[in-house]
Amino acid sequence: MNKNEKDMLAILRQGKEEYGYLGVKSEFEAEGTRVDEFLRVLEITRRADLNVGLKIGGCEAIRDLLEAKQFGVDYIIAPMVETPYALRKYLEAVERTYSPEDYADTDFLFNIETITAFNNLDGLIAVAAQSDIKPGVVFGRVDFSISNDMGRGKINTESVQEYVRVVAQKCKDNDLDLVVGGGVSNEALPGLQSIKAIRLDRFETRKIIFDASKLSDAKIEKGLLAAVHFEILWLENKREYYKNISTEDETRIEMLKSRWT
Repeated sequence: MNKNEKDMLAILRQGKEEYGYLGVKSEFEAEGTRVDEFLRVLEITRRADLNVGLKIGGCEAIRDLLEAKQFGVDYIIAPMVETPYALRKYLEAVERTYSPEDYADTDFLFNIETITAFNNLDGLIAVAAQSDIKPGVVFGRVDFSISNDMGRGKINTESVQEYVRVVAQKCKDNDLDLVVGGGVSNEALPGLQSIKAIRLDRFETRKIIFDASKLSDAKIEKGLLAAVHFEILWLENKREYYKNISTEDETRIEMLKSRWT
């Protein structure tokens, strides 16, 4: 492990002990994580004895599901599930790639991140509640706000929190996990507290998954700041990795050009 990775590991270990870190999240979807990058995250996260979350590329991304199973991912999230039909397709894809015995070791979730999905909430919750998989819900506040013509700057407003509280009540009534993400920072804490009063199992930054029971902890703001530091280190590590790859053959290229010309 290089210095950045050692520093990342130290953050995760402290986060688990003090800040309620449950896991680290990667995305094959919007983040576009490559497999070699994901393997580095996987090693660091497992060394910290934390869970691994992965957002797959779509509701029926079979290859992503197969790789998630191979890597032993703990949380699998399907993005942009806007209709009951899309949720059924996701659950069918899970059933094709995972056995019922695997369900106990893996949490399957789907994103509610658009106003269209919210308008179809009753149908989505009904499909989830009736499934043996019992997928949980991840409410993505940033994409939801943008899809509702409210803009990213509105994610911590009362109007957005009320949408999340409606989803929280549905999850509580049907015993489905609820995770909240999207622009989670210190400013989000009061809204998350109001959601937790109904139901909230986890919340997440772009990379770190938190235990919602730690929301009232005096160290939670330090935990969120450390999560930002972790992401900075990860991006810097990624940049250096590909920079080294891009220049590793420069000497040989110049030597061959000198022979060729």
